[in-house]
Amino acid sequence: MPRATLSITLPEQVWVSDLSGRYPDAEFTVLAAMPADETGVGLVEIRAADIEPVVTTIDEYESVVSVTILEAQPERALVQFETTEPLLILTLSEVGIPLELPITIVDGEVTVEVTAPRENLSELGEQLTQFGIPFDLVSIHQSIDTESLLTDDQYALLETAVAEGYYDTPRTCTLTGLAEAVGLAKSTTSEKLHRAEGKVMKAFLARDDATV
Repeated sequence: MPRATLSITLPEQVWVSDLSGRYPDAEFTVLAAMPADETGVGLVEIRAADIEPVVTTIDEYESVVSVTILEAQPERALVQFETTEPLLILTLSEVGIPLELPITIVDGEVTVEVTAPRENLSELGEQLTQFGIPFDLVSIHQSIDTESLLTDDQYALLETAVAEGYYDTPRTCTLTGLAEAVGLAKSTTSEKLHRAEGKVMKAFLARDDATV
């Protein structure tokens, strides 16, 4: 399944975008986020040289329903908030893509990674455009799910080969040693290993071909 990296410029009317623009040296790392009826609830870690003015400014935004400071230090604060403008959650949920956290916002810019079918990624691009959210597609590649790609026996064999040092340089486990470790004949081990390696290599090369 394709995995895309997007660099997104949040609209200035979104409170966290405006706040991060007012304090461009601060980092806002969203650790958790979820929809709640018509609002969104989130947990954000804020880091700044002078944290107090950054945190106290959050209350100034009309779109922020509530703010709870869970932890406060001179250069770090952990804040729970509720907002009527959960923009990223709303945009991604519209096209059936979960928001992968954490994400860090600096000066109105955020980089997000999403994994979804290509049609969903295309819909996401359309949604971002409709919301007036500028974005750049940094990269896209085909991820490899080895657990679904391989049979259980093949996966276990590769896992054992790695653990025993078969792929180390220099190699610390011979094919004979690996066969003994998995309880198979040397010829059977060689054949199974070759088939598993072939699947992984073909999937890896197919992933590179999908890279933009």
